[in-house]
Amino acid sequence: MKSFESLSLRYQDNKLQILNQKFLPHKEEWVEIFHPKDMIHCIKELKVRGAPLIGVSASLSLAQFLSQGALENEFKEQAFALRNSRPTAVNLMVCIDQLLDYETFQPEALIEKAFRLFEEDVALCDAISHHGAQFIEDGDSVLTHCNTGGLATVGSGTALGVIAKAYKQGKKIHVYVDETRPLLQGGRLTTYELEKLGIPYTLICDNMAASLMAQGKISKAITGSDRIALNGDFANKIGTYNVAVLCHYHKIPFYVAAPYTTVDFDCKSGASIPIEERQPNEVRGVTTHKGETIWSPVNSCVYNPSFDVTPAELVDRWILDTGAYTKEDIQNNILTGLKHK
Repeated sequence: MKSFESLSLRYQDNKLQILNQKFLPHKEEWVEIFHPKDMIHCIKELKVRGAPLIGVSASLSLAQFLSQGALENEFKEQAFALRNSRPTAVNLMVCIDQLLDYETFQPEALIEKAFRLFEEDVALCDAISHHGAQFIEDGDSVLTHCNTGGLATVGSGTALGVIAKAYKQGKKIHVYVDETRPLLQGGRLTTYELEKLGIPYTLICDNMAASLMAQGKISKAITGSDRIALNGDFANKIGTYNVAVLCHYHKIPFYVAAPYTTVDFDCKSGASIPIEERQPNEVRGVTTHKGETIWSPVNSCVYNPSFDVTPAELVDRWILDTGAYTKEDIQNNILTGLKHK
């Protein structure tokens, strides 16, 4: 039986563990997954997050389930439940659909396919980094939003993978990290990864980016994505649209980095992307490894979408594992051609 290990996921001897990202950076707790229902809980609670990582983690939980002797009807039931656990991140659906695409139920073949999804994501991240590093220049100050590294993938990451690749090439860069309210994936997770990588960074609140841009302190911005429509519109963590608008106004290049598995070939534009709304208490306060703090009135009316949609017109490059694409490429339907990659 194969074994796999990444920054946030372990699979060995049919034992599957995920790093509980809710407690980072101050507590590294590994959670063991015994059944796909455990993985569904971890996905919904954001103990495991990041579109590519969710897809691979869900697939390995099904591989584990099959190795435990799951019957075909049990496998399908759990696969569909996992597929529906988060509505916006299309990588999850792409991975599950690959496991459901069979004529004859063959557990060993399905387990092997799940393993290949892990290996593929590592390769996809490497390719994204290769294509994207050219856009990061020596001396750049790069703004990023949310978390897009090894805590969001099983490889080096998407946007953060590009940044890390440029840094490894010897480019002197500085990263400005949006805190990323309401769950602080930038403040808690991206900073955690940048410290491990030794890359210089400055943490800022989300509403500070405009001030830095006005001062000429941001050279470019790069984010990840949870779903890309065929016209180039894309959904990402709430606040990404803000960054894109600010970059457009200040004439700062704005890039999105993602694998081909993030492209939704059935989605013509961002208007068709479903947006998940989450629990009000994520905005009313904060939950850490030490407990919950509520700072608003407990019955405050809350609007809490997890994602927003950035229009293609605000994007300078789409950096995928297959290459870096311009607006002209997107208008010429380059994304459609990736379907049979």
